[in-house]
This record gives sequence, structure tokens and C-alpha cells, in this order.
Amino acid sequence: MPVKKVFEGSVDYIQILDKNGKVDEELEPDISKDVLDKLYRHMVTARTWDKKCLALQRTGRMYTYAPLVGQEATIIGTGMAADKTDWIFPSYRESYLYHMRGIPLSQINISWMGWEKGLQIDPEYRTFPYAIPIGTQLPYATGGAYSMKMKGEKSAVISFGGDGSTSEGEFHDALNFAGVLETPNVFIISNNHYAISVPRKWQTKSETLAQKALAYGLKGIQADGNDVLAVYRLVKESARRAREENKPTVLELVTYRMGMHTTSDDPKKYRSEEEVEYWKKRDPIDRFRIYLENKGIWSEDYEKEVNEGAKQKVEDAVKEAEEFKGDPKEMFNHVLADMTKNLEEQKKEAFKK
Repeated sequence: MPVKKVFEGSVDYIQILDKNGKVDEELEPDISKDVLDKLYRHMVTARTWDKKCLALQRTGRMYTYAPLVGQEATIIGTGMAADKTDWIFPSYRESYLYHMRGIPLSQINISWMGWEKGLQIDPEYRTFPYAIPIGTQLPYATGGAYSMKMKGEKSAVISFGGDGSTSEGEFHDALNFAGVLETPNVFIISNNHYAISVPRKWQTKSETLAQKALAYGLKGIQADGNDVLAVYRLVKESARRAREENKPTVLELVTYRMGMHTTSDDPKKYRSEEEVEYWKKRDPIDRFRIYLENKGIWSEDYEKEVNEGAKQKVEDAVKEAEEFKGDPKEMFNHVLADMTKNLEEQKKEAFKK
């Protein structure tokens, strides 16, 4: 019986800046010194803020927190590549993106301190409140993109999900509808190798996560997620393709969660120190620092100024957040667009004297 091949697909892997700071000049994006400077300042500030948040949680001044250390390139590269008119649907580990979109850093602290006010995001920032359940934001991102398309708006919708999100039905629903409806989506898979304590190899037999896009008629690309130049370029190109052609893309950014899943987790129980050391040598900030030095941007004085500025910004944000006086009743006010009878009853019950 003659065999007829009906489908054949492939996934490209992109790396521009390797672990030693060496750049592939053929793939190197044309980025101004001003943008390069902002990329580095945000990466340093994000790590400084992350370290402070962890200290706040450990001393009882903040609730459960999801550290971002090690994943700065995926977050900052995306934030810098997105246009102001684009929508972003982050997961909990990308909360620093709110600051990049113009929201005060103190407001993000307020959200991790348990106040509803922290996630009351003005629509002008075009950034959705982060979701704690795994993958639930993805169908909303597809719906939002379809809405943009119906309105005739030239906006991309960029969403985040970890490798664990690809095991959820919402991931597949979102990609399927994006493919069928040809929506302006960019789906970012932050492959940090663990869905809480479950390693990526136990989640799927697929050689890549990006290839899951092919089943739904989408373009899938895998890249070094610790390479901020690759992230910036790919998100920039994918968002343009989404806006101008209504073509959705899946970007698998291979990175590593250097810290714990959240502050309630102990990663030493499920991964080795040797593995962590391997990824320390692939740190996103270290390699970008070498690149900037070769560009004549980085120096010891520059590093000192960047670090001092980051520390001051973080301390000011914490001070402002801890001075915030919230109203616990707010937790009931924004569950739905309008208060229901049941919510009113629960509110009265919770706060009766």
C-alpha cells in the first residue's frame, strides 16, 4: 500500500547570546544603547526586588511569594519588546511586568501582602491580573485577542504559562481556538523545568514543548530563555506577526527556576545541587553584563550606579507598601462585576460585630 505523508513539521531553536556572553552577530538584533541600558537596569532591579520580597516573606511582612530569580531574561525581554498597545496576561512569576508597564512597584508589593488593591489594574496599562491557578489565564488571553481582532485593533496579546501549564486543558483550549480563529496571540511557555516539584520529563514525552503548537496549526519556536537578546527579538517579531497578520505563535523559552516554586516550597527535596550549579553558569544577567561591557556600556562605575538605584527604588517601594492601609472588605467587592446576594451575605457574616 503506498504511503502518503500528510504532515511534516519542525521546531527551530534560537540562541543569540551564549552562556559566556558571546554573541551570534548574524542573529543579533539592532537595539539602541538606551534600550540595552533599560534591559539591564530592569533585570538588576527585578532581582533586587525579588531578593527583598523573599526577605519580607521570611520575616512575616509578606505572604506566600513566587520568586523570579533566574528567569529575568524571559520577563524583562518580553516587557521591553511589547508595545504599549499590546495586552499582557502574566502568571504569578511575572508580576514584575506590572512595573514595566507603568504600575508603581509598591502596588505589586501590596498585592503580595494580601490586599485586593494591588491587583486592581487600570485598563490603560493593558495588563491582566495574574492568575494563581495553573493555566487559567490562557483561554482569557485567546478571548481577549479575538476581541481585539473583532474590534479591528492592531494589538498583540502576550500570555505566560509555565511548562506545567502545557499539561492543563486550558492550554490546549487556548491554542486550539487561537488557531481556528486566527487570533493575534503570542503564547510564552516559560520552561523552567519544574511544575512545582514535577520535572519536565515526567510531564510529557514531547521532545520540545514548542512542538505542541503544531497540532493546532500554530508556529512553534524554542529559544534560550536566559538569553535576553533572543527573547527580545522573538517576542518583537511574534507580536508584530500577531498584530499585522493575525498569526498566533508559541514561544518555548528554556530557562530555570533558581529558587523555590513559592516560599512554601523546598526544592532541595526534588532536585540536586549539581543541577542548580549547572544553571548558575547560565545566569541571564551575567552573560548580558559581558555583552554590555563589550559594547562599551558596562563598567564598574555603571554597575555601582545601577545597583544603588535598584536598591533605593526597592526600599522606597517597600516603605510605601507597608504604609498602605487597606480595607479587608475589599475582598468581596471585586469577585464579580456586581455584588450578588450571596456575596453580600458572606460579607456581612465575615465582618459582623
